[in-house]
Amino acid sequence: MSFSRQILIFICIWGLLIYFFLIKLNPTSRNKETDEIERLNQALLYLEKSKSIDNELRRLLDEYVNDVASPDAKSELLKRISSKFQDATASGTGQSSNGVPSHEYEHLRRRVTTNVGELWNYMGAELTKIEKSMRNEFEMQQSIKQMKNFMELAREHIRSLTTDLETMKGSDGYESYRHKESKALSDLVQKRLHYLQNPSDCSTARKLVCKINKGCGFGCQLHHIVYCFIMAYATERTLILKSKGWRYHKGGWEEIYLPISETCLESDKGSQGTWPQQDVQVMTVPIIDSLNPRPSYLPLAIPADLAPRLTKLHGDPIAWWIGQLLMYILKPQPETLEMLENGKNKLGFKKPIVGVHVRRTDKVGTEASFHSLDEYMKGVDDYYDQLEMIEHIDKRRVYIASDDPKVVDEARRNYPHYDVIGDPEIAKVAAVSTRYTDSSLNGIMLDIDLLSKCDFLVCTFSSQVCRVAYEIMQTMYPDASSRFKSLDDIYYYGGQNAHNVISVMDHQPKSAEQIQVKTGDLIGIAGNHWNGFSKGKNVRTNQNGLFPSFKVNNKVEVADFPTYNHIE
Repeated sequence: MSFSRQILIFICIWGLLIYFFLIKLNPTSRNKETDEIERLNQALLYLEKSKSIDNELRRLLDEYVNDVASPDAKSELLKRISSKFQDATASGTGQSSNGVPSHEYEHLRRRVTTNVGELWNYMGAELTKIEKSMRNEFEMQQSIKQMKNFMELAREHIRSLTTDLETMKGSDGYESYRHKESKALSDLVQKRLHYLQNPSDCSTARKLVCKINKGCGFGCQLHHIVYCFIMAYATERTLILKSKGWRYHKGGWEEIYLPISETCLESDKGSQGTWPQQDVQVMTVPIIDSLNPRPSYLPLAIPADLAPRLTKLHGDPIAWWIGQLLMYILKPQPETLEMLENGKNKLGFKKPIVGVHVRRTDKVGTEASFHSLDEYMKGVDDYYDQLEMIEHIDKRRVYIASDDPKVVDEARRNYPHYDVIGDPEIAKVAAVSTRYTDSSLNGIMLDIDLLSKCDFLVCTFSSQVCRVAYEIMQTMYPDASSRFKSLDDIYYYGGQNAHNVISVMDHQPKSAEQIQVKTGDLIGIAGNHWNGFSKGKNVRTNQNGLFPSFKVNNKVEVADFPTYNHIE
């Protein structure tokens, strides 16, 4: 490369550094005085660095014009300028020289990715409304065609941008950190749970008793056990499951899964009491809906001592936390593991694959709305369209789990270009009339196991089965918080404490359905409509209504749990 071309390149680099400086000098969403001072100080440092590079460039140009610098001297100076630039831009973009990203960098990276999706939700919903309003007007057919072309091109833009963001994540130098930190945090939690569940002397250990026969389905009962585990962890008690006569399997939990303790399974001895009695050796808790008083450490709270690391690593910290508890609980007996492996092999399950959970029968019309198979498959198509931008796909595969046996046949009939994997027989025994049988239990366990192992989930978060699969999926990646599309609810935990978001931008309502929001407002969120808007109640104004989803950040709830400092 000629020396003059190198000079031009580094002049461009210098311009970029000035650009970083201007960005840092202009805070857009922070109001606190300390943040302003910090940014100004950072900006001054960036300016000093840019001045230094500017001066060196000027000197280099003078030497070049006067033909003073030797080729070796020119090359050395370029290396020094390059080194200065790399140091400056690393600090200016939130990167770190020790291979660990800043908290701000990871948060903003995830926020950009989320907001790209929210932008498409809004564009797609608005254009679909316009299309529907014109569909019956013959003279508008040309306009509809143009609009469809626009939507297709806009969809390609969104896919391209999303691909670039994912590529940026993979090449930012922090993937090693993310994998190591994910494993380190998981190992730490699993060690703590093992310590809690295996006291050296069971006869003197403090215990919490959980009766698993809650009157609901399998996913709901798993969440009931997790709630009990959270209570045990927070009160430093060994969890004891009472499962004899379990409606799914009369022999009890331990015939399907490994016991959750190796040293302590009995709770008959010692003083007995119920929540909130803390001065007893053995405490029993009611279902989460009846718990009173309600402690701060119920979901959606995560342990305060894990929060700094977890909120940097993961986009949905509470799902990660629940996933870790499920990981400890769901250790299958050898016979159960063999059943799961045989089922997986029989179905021909392999990646890449998208998991679809279609909920019908008892919940539709009461707890959830009906969604056609086409609605689910649109989410599957979107995933594969995105994936095919970066790799060749030999065959599009979809795993379908449902309590309606007709869904698998419908998918095979209407989507012949897909390899549809599913077993209608599992759907038949998932019906309410045969739900509490061994065959039904095997079917639901296989569904959850395979859904959690898919690359992406399309489902309704109103379903506990879908949420359990999503939670378990978080244990398989450093951050799988974006590997889903829900057709109805946002993620939630049944019986949870309040779910709040915090506004990062002002919003003036554009219609009667929308509410006013100011930066810093706390909003109790009721749901995301997946059309660019969410619904909630502004705590400051008590207004209920819609607000743009991209104008808020999720508020991560943190509670004081025991820190188990002796466990490393």
